[in-house]
Amino acid sequence: MSATSQTPEVPARGRRADAVRNQQTLLAAAAAVFVTSGVEAPIREIAARAGVGIGTIYRHFPTRADLVVAVYRHQVEACAEAGPTLLANAASPLAALRQWVDLFTDFLVTKHGLASALQSDAGGFDTLHAWFVDRLVPVCGQLLDASVDAGEITPGTRPYELMRGIGNLCVSRDNDPDYDPRRLVDLLLRGLRQPR
Repeated sequence: MSATSQTPEVPARGRRADAVRNQQTLLAAAAAVFVTSGVEAPIREIAARAGVGIGTIYRHFPTRADLVVAVYRHQVEACAEAGPTLLANAASPLAALRQWVDLFTDFLVTKHGLASALQSDAGGFDTLHAWFVDRLVPVCGQLLDASVDAGEITPGTRPYELMRGIGNLCVSRDNDPDYDPRRLVDLLLRGLRQPR
């Protein structure tokens, strides 16, 4: 078999389960550090939280932009996969929507700073944003539809509209300790409720 006939996906599928698990641990640690310290946090802080050496991070992610994009993709996938699971296991569709919005809010806080980390690749940022919308809007729509069908929220809220509103509330967080986007997101969700 020639080298050109192999797809780039073959090595990824062949990776050992422990290597994948270790990379997931590293991405989760990076996401947590990004929430508290921003995407410019020292790599040593991420390595310490993940319990690995700095070299391990650079072996997987040669540049900071590579790490930031990987965290972004990891969190988008986690949000996308969580929607149906929450809907199946939560006490109600509205409870599932609330839990999903919490995950989405965590993601948005981590995402802050992505554009500056990718400043030399505006096209890459646009591609990531389009993928994010394609991946998460249907999940949010499923949660909204289930909540409407259960009579818990009023119909008419579009998924992208809700996600954009939550995003706008989260972007104002910056470094203001007196601003709590979660409290305002909770008020936004209360406003969706069906009047009793």
